[in-house]
Parts: sequence; C-alpha cells; structure tokens
Amino acid sequence: MYPVLRKILFNLDPERAHRLASGAARLAQTVTPFAVDSAFSFAHPSLHTEIFGQHFTNPIGLAAGFDKNAVLLPFWKNIGFGFVEVGSVTANRSRGNKRPRAFRLPDDEAIINRMGLNNQGAERIVRRIRRYSSMPAFPVGVNLAKTHDAGIEGEAAVEDFCKSFRLLAPFADYITLNISCPNTAKGRTFEDPNALDDLLTAIDREKQELHRRIPVLVKFSPPITDKFVLDSLIDELIMVSLAHGASGFVATNTASDRQHLTSDQMLVESIGAGGLSGPPIESRSTRLVRYLYRKTEGKLPIIGVGGVCSAETAYAKIKAGASLVQLYTGLVYHGPGLVRQIKKGLVDLLAEDGHSAIGKAVGEDA
Repeated sequence: MYPVLRKILFNLDPERAHRLASGAARLAQTVTPFAVDSAFSFAHPSLHTEIFGQHFTNPIGLAAGFDKNAVLLPFWKNIGFGFVEVGSVTANRSRGNKRPRAFRLPDDEAIINRMGLNNQGAERIVRRIRRYSSMPAFPVGVNLAKTHDAGIEGEAAVEDFCKSFRLLAPFADYITLNISCPNTAKGRTFEDPNALDDLLTAIDREKQELHRRIPVLVKFSPPITDKFVLDSLIDELIMVSLAHGASGFVATNTASDRQHLTSDQMLVESIGAGGLSGPPIESRSTRLVRYLYRKTEGKLPIIGVGGVCSAETAYAKIKAGASLVQLYTGLVYHGPGLVRQIKKGLVDLLAEDGHSAIGKAVGEDA
C-alpha cells in the first residue's frame, strides 16, 4: 500500500506532502476506537526495556522533527512506536525559514532540511502534551531548542531554553537539549563547552525547582568523519555534560556537510544549506554512539538516531551502545509499516545472537 501512496506524496513538495500525511494521521487518530491495521501490530517480550526508570514496550522511537507540535501522539503509539520525541520546541513561536526548506534525495533515501525550528511555541505545545501525559507505557520526550532569532544570544539564549524547560519538563518523560541544530544561522551556539556549561548550570537550577526528577539528555552533531578516533570538542562536551549530571545523550543530529552522497552533484548544490539525514549519516552516527558508550563506560543511556531504516541498522546502533533508537527519514521513504518490520527483525536478530532481551545486546560491539 505505502509504495503507491509514496508515489503520490513524492509528486508533491516535501513539506506539503508532510502536511498531507500528518493531516491524514490526525484524522485517523480521532476515530474511536482507532482501528490499528494488523500490518502495524507486533509485540514481543524481548523488546521490552527499562530506561530512565521508565518502561518501554520496544526501543523504537520517533525522532524529533516529525511531530514538532505534538499533535499525533496517539497515532504514533498505535502504529507501534515504543516512544516519541516531539519538537524541537522553542520558547517563542517561530515560522522558520523561507520556503522551499525541505528537499528529498531519493537516490540516497535522504532528506535535506533547513526548516528553521518552525513550531507553535512552548505554551501552546505543553497543553497537548498534558492531555496525553497519562498514556501508559509510552514515554514522550521533548526536544528543546533556542528560539530561531539571531537577536537572542548570551544570557537571553539561556533564559529562552529555561522558559521552555519550566513549561514542558513537568509533563515530559525526558528532555533533550538540542544544542546542535544545523538548519538555523546560530543554532549550534551551545556546542561551545563554555556555553554548554552556562546552559546546564541554568537547567540545574530549574531542575531543583521541579517536584519530580526529569532525565535531561544532550544531543550532539555527527562527527566530521566516520573514521574519527578522538574528538577533543566532543570530549569537552561530554565532560561538561557529565559534570552537570546529564542523564544521557542523543547521537546524532542531522549533518551540515554532504558526505557519502551518490545523488547528482548539481542537484545537491542547487539545494544549498541544511541538515542532511538518512543513510548517508548512518555510519557516522553509529560511530559516535560507540564513542559515547566507551567514554561513559556504558553507564548512561544513549539514543541512537541517524540512518535507521531497517532492523539491521537499528541493531547496529544498539550493539554499538544505544539503549534506544529513533527514526524519521526512514519513515518518509518506507512508511509506517517500517516500525513493525524493524521490531520483528530485531527479535530475529536477538534470537540469532542468543539474547533473550534487547538490553543484553546494548554495547556488545562497543
């Protein structure tokens, strides 16, 4: 079914196709009861895992960027995801960059986007998350970023993050700090260790005001090359994060470079700037997962994201050290049935390796 639908959607501008697909999903989740097609139904005890003191029925999650405004939470659960990360959410509403701002590279099953953190703002989004915060065994993470405004910098940028945190942390199952967004002019300001230290110091104060413990994760950019052995900047960021008691890491964001592409060079150059996602960044993101796992001696959970489009690519990240994995671009190219395919394939791969639970495979190849 999805190959036919994909042909229709791929004849449309990527952003328009996304809105159309999201609208159909939103309509579907309003049907009571929501009829889950058998193609989406798959569960297995070996996929259950406990992370951050929370129960996940499976380790496959939706990456930030697909459901920025948290309008499809029941839908994601019903098609089989084990968790979802909404956002990026910013303190102030943002329309993002000018269109066109999303582009497909079908030959690479990749996407380039420079959306510019378009979202409806923390105050509006928190109302939706509150509505679904009691969904059992379906953790909802929130990805926070600085409002896309070059005039917000320094202490104002830190306060911008904190405003979003104050609103959303009481109702999220975990928070991801997006310090590495490549599709805004100054989105990566906090990848400076001193700036990250300032941000995490402020977030620490906010956490003390909460009446509940909330896991806070830091999201990194992919390394420049998939052959790196040591990265002093990443080491500094890890040290700063650990000093502030970070609960884990997300690896990785999209890439600002154009490595590992087979698409026509003129097409790629005509698209211009933006974050690259999909299989071309798969090896680099997996390499960073392994690096983080080794650096932290496997003591902190890692969410692996980047090029996950099959059970094999998901399992590679798990064996490299990811406790959970996320996908986005794979969903665009393969449809919602991909979630079931990955889960079913993971069960088979676990059995082949003699593992009774997904947690036993985490870090096996680190």
